Amino acid sequence: MPNLLSRLIDPWYPATAIGLEKGVASVVQLERVRGSLCKLRRAATFNIAESLVRPSFEETNIENAPQLASVLNELATSAGLLRQKRWSLSLPEATARTLVLTLESQSQSAGELQDVLRWKIERGFGVPVDELSVSKERLQKDPQGRDRYLVIAVKRAVLAEYEAVLDSLGWRAGLILPRHLGEAQWLVRNGSAGDSLLLSGSSQGFTGVIFRDKHPLIVRTVECTEEECEDEFYRLLLFYRDRSGPETGAAPGLGRLMVVGEGIKKQRAGEIVNEAMGGDLRPLEAEDLGLQLPSREFSFDSIAAPAGLATMSW
Repeated sequence: MPNLLSRLIDPWYPATAIGLEKGVASVVQLERVRGSLCKLRRAATFNIAESLVRPSFEETNIENAPQLASVLNELATSAGLLRQKRWSLSLPEATARTLVLTLESQSQSAGELQDVLRWKIERGFGVPVDELSVSKERLQKDPQGRDRYLVIAVKRAVLAEYEAVLDSLGWRAGLILPRHLGEAQWLVRNGSAGDSLLLSGSSQGFTGVIFRDKHPLIVRTVECTEEECEDEFYRLLLFYRDRSGPETGAAPGLGRLMVVGEGIKKQRAGEIVNEAMGGDLRPLEAEDLGLQLPSREFSFDSIAAPAGLATMSW
């Protein structure tokens, strides 16, 4: 998988992207308007059979690759993007896992560092590193001066399923990220006076990501029922408030809130944040994040991840 959240190694990210999630497939092409503003140039979203893509970190995701390829071909045709060969790909949320790893002590050598990271990755994901496609990015040190790394992993066998579908269409994915990191691009594109929070919900639970200075501070994926989501979200906010939030003196607090997907309604998520943090935030809409939608025909939630990846083309 290409290096994540950076353009340091052979970048060629296209302005076209595919988004896959259980029951939904989308394709988008963005056009830059001015500054950080952009608009949908072409897009299409299909509701697909839930059996077509079964998101899982451990198990097979795609049982019928030719059928999924046919759906993507039809989707690209509908959007007028059939001739497009270069894409970014937003993977279903449950397919990839993301961790922020903190090193308790300074490694003495590059070899020792790799050994420590390997041990932490295997412990964090519960899978041997040899079975994973792993991307690592060094983050800012924590307040105690310890090294931190953003680590994203997909099982090689699972990633190969998605790549095989694209290959069958003659397509190539230059950037592959899990859904929440595609959505997160809308928050990291511009600075903020405070921290930014992404709540990305799915039928299996949610992923919460808190950014500080455009870098992930906390990443927490929680598997829970819809009835449990509010309590689990509140616990995440308390953890942030007590460990890294304004009450610790480390930051001015949350300045932006983005809510995407299922589980908790946007208005309710805002209420929970304000109750826990004592603020007055409202969830951001597409126009607040710099995306002009042509009409109500397109739901921002359904295209936020692939469209976020498409912004990385400039």
